[in-house]
Amino acid sequence: MVDVQRVIQAAREGKTKHAYVVVGTETFLVDRAISALRAAAIGSPNGFNDDTYQGKGLDARSVIAAANTLPMMSPARFVLVRHVDKVDTAGQAELATFLADPSPIACVVLTAAKLNGNSKLARAAKKAKCWVEAKAVKRGAVRDFVREEAKARGHVISGPAASLLVDAIGEDLSLLDDALERLSLYVGDGQKILPAHVTECISRVRVDSIWALVDAVSGKDAGRAIAATASLLADREPPLRILAMVSRQLRMVARMRQALAGGARGSDATSAAGAPPFKARELTEAARRFTMPQLTSAFRTLAEADLALKGSKQPPSAVLENAILALCR
Repeated sequence: MVDVQRVIQAAREGKTKHAYVVVGTETFLVDRAISALRAAAIGSPNGFNDDTYQGKGLDARSVIAAANTLPMMSPARFVLVRHVDKVDTAGQAELATFLADPSPIACVVLTAAKLNGNSKLARAAKKAKCWVEAKAVKRGAVRDFVREEAKARGHVISGPAASLLVDAIGEDLSLLDDALERLSLYVGDGQKILPAHVTECISRVRVDSIWALVDAVSGKDAGRAIAATASLLADREPPLRILAMVSRQLRMVARMRQALAGGARGSDATSAAGAPPFKARELTEAARRFTMPQLTSAFRTLAEADLALKGSKQPPSAVLENAILALCR
């Protein structure tokens, strides 16, 4: 088993294998690994050598055929299968056989949030040493992520600045990465990132807008929720990012419910939930309004919307708004 960040680093150095099975819930790192592996295999995406499939209803033979097709004006082909756990048992068995002797002219990446470790595909991936884990970054490691990402951009970020950034943004790696990019441009090449820079550059407006949206959803106020969504879209927030932020806030709500049930209160509860202290009151109220069955249903709705945003031909804003209305129901 290999950690996804090691795969990303190796790909950036041009070191890749012919097949990977990437399993885990840290979608930011999964997507980063996909980008790094694609770049190492074929450079920029193109229609000649870049194939993407969705697992549900997939015929595994089409994936294997694509991997064995000679690349055009490229040293290799790149073949991606998302949600390989949705491939039927027979298809997974075919892919397992393929992993034992992958195509030498392709880089094939199979991804899933979760995959049965006793399945033929999982066992074959582990035997072929192409099983990659993308586990959610633990709370204590998020600040390490911030420091490493700042370093990659040529900056040192102070400990207090890293903590302030995580408090303001939360633990969503994609949002932290976006914030660090803006901080890098703000402070200039090679400059140290200090708490004052985080305060000046990273506004709480967006975070507050997301909380307004979550509050409207928890209150089943569809009109206010759609208005909050429209406001975020008007500020040019991508629908996929809005969905990710709503997911993150609802995960906080779920953790807050657990913390409150365990007797924690105030800053102790918000810390356990991974939320900034100034959101203690709003988060407590949201946690009391949501039941666990409602949260489970909400996460299912968000997962379906995430899939639709990545693969549907519907307008992204319509997919997002339909998801918000479904959450309010």
